Amino acid sequence: MSHRTTKRESGISLLEMVVSMAIGLIVLGGAVQIYIQGVSATWTVTQRAEMQQDFRAASNILTKDLSLAGAGMSLGAAIPLPSTVTPVYGCSQTTGSCYINGGSVAFPVQSTTAFLYGLLPGYNAGPTLLTAQGPTDAVTVAYMDNNFYLDCYTATITSTTTVTFSLPGTTSANCTANGNTIQSVNDSAVGLTSGDLVLFTFGTTSIVAEVTTGATSGGVVTFAANDVMKLNQASTVSNSLANKYSATPVTGFGQRLLLISYYIENSPTPPRLMQQVSGHTPIPVAENVVYLKLTYDLFNTSTNLPAVACNNPGAATDGCSGASTGLLPNQVTKINIQNMAMDSTLMGAQGGYQRMDLVTSVSARNLTYTNSYPN
Repeated sequence: MSHRTTKRESGISLLEMVVSMAIGLIVLGGAVQIYIQGVSATWTVTQRAEMQQDFRAASNILTKDLSLAGAGMSLGAAIPLPSTVTPVYGCSQTTGSCYINGGSVAFPVQSTTAFLYGLLPGYNAGPTLLTAQGPTDAVTVAYMDNNFYLDCYTATITSTTTVTFSLPGTTSANCTANGNTIQSVNDSAVGLTSGDLVLFTFGTTSIVAEVTTGATSGGVVTFAANDVMKLNQASTVSNSLANKYSATPVTGFGQRLLLISYYIENSPTPPRLMQQVSGHTPIPVAENVVYLKLTYDLFNTSTNLPAVACNNPGAATDGCSGASTGLLPNQVTKINIQNMAMDSTLMGAQGGYQRMDLVTSVSARNLTYTNSYPN
């Protein structure tokens, strides 16, 4: 009689399998979460580093130009402009459009005459991005272009709308010192083009005009009356180039003037900090710049007293208890970036935002040489 031995095979029960799967899912979920956190941290660090780099580049450009306000212009320069129609800035001769908060900004007027200063504050001239913050500011500086040796040429007014630039028989030693090369007026890289500003000096008279047609090979530059900045006004208007024209040739020299405006543009998304040079089309400096506010320190040479942190210098409501009321932009001693802010979105709504804020001050060393800077 045979006996069959039954051997029970070992295995796992359904309950054991379910428990094992649950533990595995927990471990896998933890690993995935650690991976996501690592990727998110890497993304955050990368984005912050990129934002710091962009912000540093933008702030360096802005503070450099602020520090040069008035450079090359005479001490306390206040250059009278033709004012039958108040001249404006913030517009492009190429496009015919104006850009600072979708429009133009008028040059400051004193006793019916508009003036160009080395610094032009733009209190509340920018757009409002957040109602609680109110309008943003713009700021504009003017200084001479020392890289283009236009002043080595003799400038002759040949008509009410044209000036001819020609090299004199003997070139000044200053123009050729250190191996400098005098560029052609129509040089493709640095020559005069439509939208450039030229500060002319004819004896004791200074005149600012806007190029409407760039220089020809013969050195002829056109300053027609259709310029968007309204600087080229009629011959009957004082301080205009046309007014200076005479049948007897009037000669002098010119220098290219850089009029540089900074403002926030919010028509694209995200908003961005823009730079506009003279009458040329603006270019973006940095994206995600969401706030720009400035104040100014001034010095009253009549009372020997400072006016500190004035957001609207010279006005009755100047933000500094009226200490700057009646003072002019050429009495500014320091420009304070009260707040320049940049936002960066991280991974959509889940990642949130990062923000960087800049607070700094820049001495406008070319506007005033009064040794009485407020602390």
